Amino acid sequence: MAEAAPAPEVIERLAAYFRRNGYVRRVDPVRRVEEGQLYKKGAEVRLVAASRAELNEIQRLLKQAGFKVPRPFAKARQWRQPVYGVAEVARFLSLVGQR
Repeated sequence: MAEAAPAPEVIERLAAYFRRNGYVRRVDPVRRVEEGQLYKKGAEVRLVAASRAELNEIQRLLKQAGFKVPRPFAKARQWRQPVYGVAEVARFLSLVGQR
């Protein structure tokens, strides 16, 4: 069964958060081959929330878009909401119009 596309408003809000100060961590295939199991970095999108209220909104939007919502973490007086996994990162970037 195909997954229904999220509402355009959800995509627009997620895209706005991502474009404001979100970022992507990609897998380095060369390091993965060279270091093998020692290289633990995976694909990840991080959305940055300036407040707990923004974090709650980001989490709600991610759930509405069909993403798993892992535990956020605090960094530099802000919250980071990650989205993990190569497939999830690719899906997120395609939704918000990034590569």
